[in-house]
Amino acid sequence: MTLAYVEGRNVVIEYRDAEGKLERLPALAAELVALKVDVIVALGTPPALAAKQATRTIPIVFFAAADPVTDGLVTGLARPGGNVTGLSTLAPDLVGKRLELLKQAVPGVSRVAVLWHPGATGERTEKDMLKEAEVAARALGVRLQFVEARGPADFDRASSEMTRARAGALTVLTSSMFLNERRRLVDLAAKTRLPAVYPLREFVDAGGLMAYGSDVADLFRRGTTYVDRILKGAKPGDLPVEQPTKFELVINLKTAKALGLTIPPSVLARANQVVER
Repeated sequence: MTLAYVEGRNVVIEYRDAEGKLERLPALAAELVALKVDVIVALGTPPALAAKQATRTIPIVFFAAADPVTDGLVTGLARPGGNVTGLSTLAPDLVGKRLELLKQAVPGVSRVAVLWHPGATGERTEKDMLKEAEVAARALGVRLQFVEARGPADFDRASSEMTRARAGALTVLTSSMFLNERRRLVDLAAKTRLPAVYPLREFVDAGGLMAYGSDVADLFRRGTTYVDRILKGAKPGDLPVEQPTKFELVINLKTAKALGLTIPPSVLARANQVVER
């Protein structure tokens, strides 16, 4: 949940990090506005919303927003209007796909825990993601157990809830806090021996079983061009919000082996990368 600013022709960059505490975002955004910066870069939906509430004049570029129209960041993708533009991750649209991949990787699973972070996205997008999970679960013939975690202090309790409910697998929804705490989440999944699918490859790099989502590195590369264009005079409202064009499925076979799980060849064949160490 980071806010950054760009100031002057030498492109001075400084970060403001809420460290997973959403309540800190308005003050951090106001601090950047008071500096009279040239551009604010917001990583994720909550920082972008905080920045938008803090200023209607300073250009704002968001990276990896879940659903910018639904969450009220922009009025439309083609012509955002106002002082905000950036790149979306299509978060709600990918929830069902992750469940489908999880079911294919663990065919016998009948109950899946869904770990989500209230407030990690806009309220409407949050509801859309939970709804997409329910729709996909019905189609796949699995039952869901929704488990909340508002901060790292909730992880142990959430893990205990999954164990008591006898969940056979886990899907983790999009959250900057989850990303920051990915090693701990991966360790908890390993401890409870839950096959898990995550929204970003960074979780697999930390030892998670599998991840499917937009290529965030590609989004960030494309986002820097927006900052460059704005610094050269372009108006944010005239720059269309871009959606992801690259998606990646990453699977960790070492983790699968530790879980006693054999990933079907049909799933492995679709992976962009298979980690074997």
